[in-house]
Amino acid sequence: MKTFTIVGEYITLGQFVKAAGLVDTGGMVKPFLEDTKILYNGEVENRRGKKIYPNDKLQIGKDVYLFKHDK
Repeated sequence: MKTFTIVGEYITLGQFVKAAGLVDTGGMVKPFLEDTKILYNGEVENRRGKKIYPNDKLQIGKDVYLFKHDK
């Protein structure tokens, strides 16, 4: 399991995909989300604007990310 620190109240799924280095540019986010199965707290999710908060969990392929706050 990997941890990802959120700066601020939340991060959107699209912002996370880019910040985590899963895509190189913002223009690649939409196709990535359309073609990749992502589980958000156990539910399938593909909306770029989905807000991810501390203690949420994402699974992308075999990688699982736990989100923490930048306290």
